[in-house]
Amino acid sequence: MGTILLIILVLAVIGVLPTWPHSRSWGYGPSGVGGLILLVLIILLLTGRL
Repeated sequence: MGTILLIILVLAVIGVLPTWPHSRSWGYGPSGVGGLILLVLIILLLTGRL
């Protein structure tokens, strides 16, 4: 279960990178939030709480 969540979050972080013309003005806010969620999930997986 944790591995599936990790894969989905990695894809989400890649998907919110501001590479498309309509999302260039967003900055790195969406990917920063996704990265933070990914970091928390990795810490939870390493400590065995997930």
